[in-house]
Amino acid sequence: MKCMLQKEGIRLHMANLPFFILVLGLCPIEATVRKPSILLLLADDLGIGDVGCYGNDTIRTPNIDRLAREGVKLTQHISAASTCTPSRAAFLTGRYPIRTGMSGHAKKRVLFWNAASGGLPTNETTFAKILKDQGYATGIIGKWHLGVNCKSRDDFCHHPLNHGFDYFYGSLFSLINDCEASRQSEMAIEQRNVWLNAQIFLITMLTLIAVKKWKLINIPWKMIVICAMSGTLYFTYWYIAFAFLPYWNCILMKNFEIVEQPMEMETKAGQIVKEAKAFINRNKDGPFLLFVSFLHIHTPYYTTKEFRGRSKHYLYGDNVEEMDWMIGQILESIDQEGLINNTLTYFASDHGAYLEGMTGCQLRGSNGIYKGGKGMGGLEGGIRVPGIFRWPGVLPANTVVDKSTSLMDIYTTIAKLGGGTPPQDRVIDGKDIMPLLQGLVPNSDHEFMFHYCDDYLHAVRWQQTSSDTVWKVHYISPKFSPEGAGACYQSKACACSGENVIYHVSPLLYNLSSDPSEKNPLPNDSGLYKEVLQTVQRAVERHNATLQAVPLQLYGLNNAWKPWLQPCCGPFPFCWCKEENSK
Repeated sequence: MKCMLQKEGIRLHMANLPFFILVLGLCPIEATVRKPSILLLLADDLGIGDVGCYGNDTIRTPNIDRLAREGVKLTQHISAASTCTPSRAAFLTGRYPIRTGMSGHAKKRVLFWNAASGGLPTNETTFAKILKDQGYATGIIGKWHLGVNCKSRDDFCHHPLNHGFDYFYGSLFSLINDCEASRQSEMAIEQRNVWLNAQIFLITMLTLIAVKKWKLINIPWKMIVICAMSGTLYFTYWYIAFAFLPYWNCILMKNFEIVEQPMEMETKAGQIVKEAKAFINRNKDGPFLLFVSFLHIHTPYYTTKEFRGRSKHYLYGDNVEEMDWMIGQILESIDQEGLINNTLTYFASDHGAYLEGMTGCQLRGSNGIYKGGKGMGGLEGGIRVPGIFRWPGVLPANTVVDKSTSLMDIYTTIAKLGGGTPPQDRVIDGKDIMPLLQGLVPNSDHEFMFHYCDDYLHAVRWQQTSSDTVWKVHYISPKFSPEGAGACYQSKACACSGENVIYHVSPLLYNLSSDPSEKNPLPNDSGLYKEVLQTVQRAVERHNATLQAVPLQLYGLNNAWKPWLQPCCGPFPFCWCKEENSK
């Protein structure tokens, strides 16, 4: 019997309905369900208060706003850290950075160098690895900042292509002021400390020589020579590291090849858009995973001339509007290829806007009504970020979800959508939030969320479903300078521990549902305070029981500049190259 139903072959009447069903049952039906392509758009340092659909009416973000109109907007979307490296590690692995050794330690809160040996551990399984195993073409365009090499200049153990991505085009590090010659160095404090130590060392050596010459103390010349040689080597090391900083960290790479060293900032926005469009076109028959990790909105807020002066917020606003244009160009490519209905698009920021040490409206982002910002521990302004999902026909349009969700959720969510399974041999903190986005369940699976600063637990939030209340307990808070919450005490960035934080002997408790700005802590002598604190403390104990000791990737020598690990497109240390046709 032919398994084909012709127009005239079967006339469907009630009498022959059983036969019709039998024929359908015998015929092999070709699966029409196609795995969705995944487009991830992640901003760098963008504040939730800088986006139109989240309440901003002075910066134009029509393309981000379009995603919100056509999809689901999250209002309690939380990053796993308030700084770049740990947040991005958690995003890619679905695990708190404390589990992967990427949480930072002792003031080393992000990777400082491309030539550091620390980075995303090779035994971690990223969502790119899972989807690649399911037949996806996987690409990342833009910022990485999760390490490069381990033992040699070309082992690329932490490189994106060794973490599940087929294609990489972008910066191994992050934008910093040092990438642009006209800007003041972001490493100025570290440089000043080195020069100060050098001066102290020189004075000490001259004193020792004088003491020896005048025979005040019998010091062997051999000891003086050894000290002089050791000090000279030490300060030569740091001089080279800082003097050539744009060549060490401001690098553009395509797969394993360096194509610009240092990067030419003027062309970056256009190149990222061009590469994203080309990747979509190459893989339009899908499925594909494209992670566009924008260099915007990080300092120095470099903006091409077409967008300079267009916004009401000077360089910062110009940079936001240029990124929104870039998003529009990428979405246009999805539309033109006819992929919109089979593409899950996600937009977020890695953490809140940078407020620390800045003055002047052109250098400040906005975290809306939320207290604090980037690098400020567990304060809402540093960890509550915009989050938007769009998938026409699958997710409802113009919908708002006001439940606790995490950037880590993208891991489990897209792994399952792509037909994969998250690893079963480790704790995965990200949740599958598709049922929540579709309105099939009333609450998030995140009952408790843990907010770290380095490897210190600063705060915990509890979504109490019985009362539809979100509580937040603060154990440690940054110590702000007398000038206010825009800067931390005696520091370029907020401390996570030590004398420049406040340890709350009686933890602070906020009702985020009624006090999202964290202004009015509940009295610590109330019965409600004690009840909530006890519940949260039990959750912390259960959480701590799941933690294991792991190598600290951002601490000590793992986060120091090692010349033998320095990516270089020419004979070291004369590293220089420029991509052809880079305009």
